[in-house]
Amino acid sequence: MRHVFPCGTPALDFVGTLQARRGQTPDERIGSPGRLDAWFVQSGLLDKEPGSDAADLRAALALREAIYSLARARIDGRPLPAGAVTVVNRQAAGTPVATGLCPGGARRLGTASQALTDLAREAVEVFSGEESALLRECGHPDCTQVYLDRSRGRRREWCAMRTCGNRAKAAALRARRRR
Repeated sequence: MRHVFPCGTPALDFVGTLQARRGQTPDERIGSPGRLDAWFVQSGLLDKEPGSDAADLRAALALREAIYSLARARIDGRPLPAGAVTVVNRQAAGTPVATGLCPGGARRLGTASQALTDLAREAVEVFSGEESALLRECGHPDCTQVYLDRSRGRRREWCAMRTCGNRAKAAALRARRRR
């Protein structure tokens, strides 16, 4: 399975592993330990699959939902939910991925828990810093992807133009043609 990374930070891209969150049938993109492993490698958090198990998957899903909850609170201007803060802080206190130099550049090796720690630490940076003011949720009605709007005018509407932006523009064109 190919994953997409349009959000500006792996922690927010991780939130997007549950697509169509508010729809009738949300699409779980990391529903197995193997899919979670693939996400870690495709995101660049790890160089090779860590061999996740069911406990790692449960921890990943809990962290993902906590990050989404924090993002929604920031976007809505509400206080951060205490339960989500606890989940993120507990994971952020873990051991991070081991990085090092090798002949081909850098290497990133670790366990699923270490990769989740890196995601949690990144979430702490996003939600505690100035970038939290850049948080947005995709404007497409079926998408709940959260992203950092680093565009020049801070007017980005979609998580990605190639997907949600094109769908929205095509739907608007069809609506105009029907009239």
